Amino acid sequence: TGGHTTEVLRLLSCLSESYSPRHYVLADSDKMSEAKIRSFEQKRAETFSESQFSLDRIPRSREVRQSWISSVLTTLYSILYSLPLTYKRKPDLILCNGPGTCVPVCLSAFLLGLLQIKRTIIVYVESICRVETLSLSGKILYYFSDYFIVQWPDLKKKYPKSVYLGRIV
Repeated sequence: TGGHTTEVLRLLSCLSESYSPRHYVLADSDKMSEAKIRSFEQKRAETFSESQFSLDRIPRSREVRQSWISSVLTTLYSILYSLPLTYKRKPDLILCNGPGTCVPVCLSAFLLGLLQIKRTIIVYVESICRVETLSLSGKILYYFSDYFIVQWPDLKKKYPKSVYLGRIV
């Protein structure tokens, strides 16, 4: 939501139209991101007339200040909700950047790959605001992503699997 959406839309603005259709997954309680996405896609359609996208909503896996114990349950619920969506969409690539909503989607895609239903490339871009430590999503997806991109050199030193590209958003 908010800043994460702005960051991911900046990343998407650099991609060619061959990355289409785009399927956005939002938390069901996210009130701001849909308007940002629709505005972005409307501007993109001015350049790429064949531009296609969809929006899907899933239960939020963790609310701000939610207890760790209850967040395990809500995340499991969100994963169960994400499985049929991920199966239906069968994405080639998931590009995500940190909100908790990306964890159930990525874990669902990872599971579909383990079951040899559909192999999805998972690219995680840690938020520019994460200078010294990873976000909770980053700490989880570090182990499940195909490419884990950080935007600060100190994070690359701490997390050797990561790829440091400098500031990309």
